[in-house]
Amino acid sequence: MPKIKVMDEILANKIAAGEVVERCSSVVKELVENSIDAESTEIKIELVDAGTKEVKVTDNGIGMEKEDAINCFGRHATSKIHDEEDLYHIETLGFRGEALASIASVSQVELRTSTGEVGTIVEMNGGVLKEVRNGDARKGTIMSIKNLFYNTPARLKHLKSLYTELANITDYVNKIALSHTNIKFTLINNGNVILNTDGTGNLLKTIKDVYGIQVAKKMVEVKGEDSDYEITGYMSLPEVHRSNRNGMITLVNGRVVRNTELNRVINDAYHSYKPDTRYPIVVFNITVDPSLVDVNIHPTKMDIKFSKLEELMTLIQHMIQNKLSRKTLIPHMIEEKKEEQKMESLKIKESITKPKYEEITINFDTNIYETEEDDISVNEALIVTEKKEEQANELLFSEDVSNKKERFPLMYPVGIVHGTYIICQNELGMYMIDQHAAKERCNYERYKKEMGNPSTNSIPLMFPITIELPANEFIVLKEHFDLLKKMKFDVEEFGVNSIIVKAHPVWLPKDHEEQAIRKIMELIVTCEKNFSIEKFNEKVATTLSCKMAIKANQFITMEEASALLEDLKNCDNPFHCPHGRPTTIFYSNYDIEKLFKRSGF
Repeated sequence: MPKIKVMDEILANKIAAGEVVERCSSVVKELVENSIDAESTEIKIELVDAGTKEVKVTDNGIGMEKEDAINCFGRHATSKIHDEEDLYHIETLGFRGEALASIASVSQVELRTSTGEVGTIVEMNGGVLKEVRNGDARKGTIMSIKNLFYNTPARLKHLKSLYTELANITDYVNKIALSHTNIKFTLINNGNVILNTDGTGNLLKTIKDVYGIQVAKKMVEVKGEDSDYEITGYMSLPEVHRSNRNGMITLVNGRVVRNTELNRVINDAYHSYKPDTRYPIVVFNITVDPSLVDVNIHPTKMDIKFSKLEELMTLIQHMIQNKLSRKTLIPHMIEEKKEEQKMESLKIKESITKPKYEEITINFDTNIYETEEDDISVNEALIVTEKKEEQANELLFSEDVSNKKERFPLMYPVGIVHGTYIICQNELGMYMIDQHAAKERCNYERYKKEMGNPSTNSIPLMFPITIELPANEFIVLKEHFDLLKKMKFDVEEFGVNSIIVKAHPVWLPKDHEEQAIRKIMELIVTCEKNFSIEKFNEKVATTLSCKMAIKANQFITMEEASALLEDLKNCDNPFHCPHGRPTTIFYSNYDIEKLFKRSGF
């Protein structure tokens, strides 16, 4: 008697639902993507208890005829592809024909749809067709999914908390709204509006709707292209960053995708402009010939493969670094008002119903969330209304500049506070410079340059330095003698587990040569696993720049302060230390007047 049998279709759909319908956000994703493919210009997502009781998606798309309304719940039923060739030129968000069958198998579904004539209502329960009847003639589709996983208790049991489910849905809707700015999206949970975009096609305004006006004011437009890829979008200034990668949004031909390599290259492009443990906010829409990408990897269709990934990564890296290298990146201090602090606290408490207000750090600026001014158009909302402040910003935060010296404003030191902060001024206002961070940046760029293009000169030591090491460290260091010699160290083995240094490169910090040599050797030993000369040079430059910089509470003269400012101005990035901390912050004249109540506001 044969043991192999063909599965019942409902059972097969339930099994498929395990991949396609992982949680409530999966249902929202599939239904919204169908609405987008149906040429909708307005999509409303209504949730009851974060979608656990009901997900209702209403659109004004082209709708379906009666026969299609019934057939759409069949397994592998799709209008998106018709033959194998179509699989290599996918331009729609959906195409696999699995979603509706999978969703219907684990929920109670009501479909109302019409092409503008007599409508159709289809009801299904656990994948079984219950009723088909005529409906109203409203053009578009309304899909209601109730009691998700009611017939699969194991899946129902593993749903997360209502807040987590709602946060996942909101995260997805935020991203799809950013990828389709020409569609009006409304997201509602238990009657509370979480997101409401206007569908005007303005990406910056949609960023404001998603992240708030203070983030939108810190976003800069970017564009880049090569023979295969075209990239448009916005990236945050380095002072705006988050604790996770969720704000790094990449879209490919309007599809929200995730690619670890793209996230890595985006984050690496901000290296030394922000702390390594923080991540920028970017929204990049990548346009490419569909034949160069493969989205048919996973049923969620979020993972993607690129045919020319290296070229794309290089394009993104150059695009970001070019924009950062042409901006004045001095944070502008703004006084926090008590009313704004209260509003922020209130918004955080309401995050259970408005999870789009996830943690966002904007160093030195008041982090204001949604207020009444959000009703103003983005072009008005993103400008500073106070005349004096606007004039100061216009001069300080100028458009892209090609000369790196022009990026750093001309300023004059007038004092030093606590032996740590250099106070400077110009006609725009007051600047505070962290002398340790500033010197660290100058050292870092000098050491990196010297190590990348080592001088042929070295300094012989009158009294050679002998360094004794544990046996295991000595073995590793001995294997990298060639590296030390390329750096212009004259080193030899000297007795048991010891080396002697007879000469060192000219760029080692004066009077701290032995300390620097020991630190470099220590880094060689610790970097032995997966050793990379680029990473090693980076570690050496970062470590030495910090160890050899002026410390806090170390008093310097005004002449030394002026010399430090001049060195800082000549840096490629004078605004951040190698660890991403700011070197300089700014108070405009208007800010100071407000602090002392000398100006009305």
